[in-house]
Amino acid sequence: MMLHSFGASDRELQETKRHLKGLSKKLSQFPDRCTLKTGPYNVNFTSALGVGYLMVCTANYPNVLAFCFLDELQKEFIVTYDTKRTSSAVRPYSFIEFDTFIQKTKQRYNSPRSLSTKINLADMQTEIKLRPPYQLSPEELQAINGFSVHTPSKYKGIAPTQMLEPVTLPGIVSCVLSILCGGLNLLRGVHAIESILQNDDEDFNYVIAFFLGTAACLYQCYLFAYFSVWRNSKSFLAFALICLSNMYLYELRNMWQILFHVAVGAFMTLQIRMRQPLGKAPDYNV
Repeated sequence: MMLHSFGASDRELQETKRHLKGLSKKLSQFPDRCTLKTGPYNVNFTSALGVGYLMVCTANYPNVLAFCFLDELQKEFIVTYDTKRTSSAVRPYSFIEFDTFIQKTKQRYNSPRSLSTKINLADMQTEIKLRPPYQLSPEELQAINGFSVHTPSKYKGIAPTQMLEPVTLPGIVSCVLSILCGGLNLLRGVHAIESILQNDDEDFNYVIAFFLGTAACLYQCYLFAYFSVWRNSKSFLAFALICLSNMYLYELRNMWQILFHVAVGAFMTLQIRMRQPLGKAPDYNV
């Protein structure tokens, strides 16, 4: 597959290349000469003897010149390489030496005025009129390759959750301890509500502190199990809430109980930070 552009910016060209990835393997399903319009660009390609020739150019580039360019590449390639070498090539860039001819030809076709004496445009114009290129639609390309070209997605749901690294033994221990602390806070909060109902002099803020501690512990477990935006910052804020709630409850807990809850919160925060999202697998396709 040979891909070249005329008048296309690097960013837009890379986007077009991404949409056309894998097209070379499907050229045999298309007619010998096809054109695909992708926004402000045209993709022209031909195939012969199991080899595909493709170019990307701006929409205003003459169609005749585009196919003359591909036809010239095709003829030179057939003369230079035999069919056996073409069919047995499996290594990427097996024909890299042919790039010299491609670049020279590309320079000529980027200056159409210099082509009048070197190619016969009349023959190609006649051939295109008698047998015009097949206009390939983005929908047809999507059906063949399994992706869309400049087709907006109708799906507006939530994107799939990013996977995290496998759970380690310290992570499991921290999660169990955090659930235990949350359960203890919840139990003490329920007892505090019972005390308030029996004695009006009890401080209701203790109930709030216990329940906030419970919520912070459980939220840290959630952050450990699932990916979230600003995950590390959220875990630190939850740890700060655990510390503040235990500082407020210093009259109801001894020093060892407070240290236990704070230590578990710190350990859980560390495990959340250590369990990072899985990186994307490298793309080895050429």
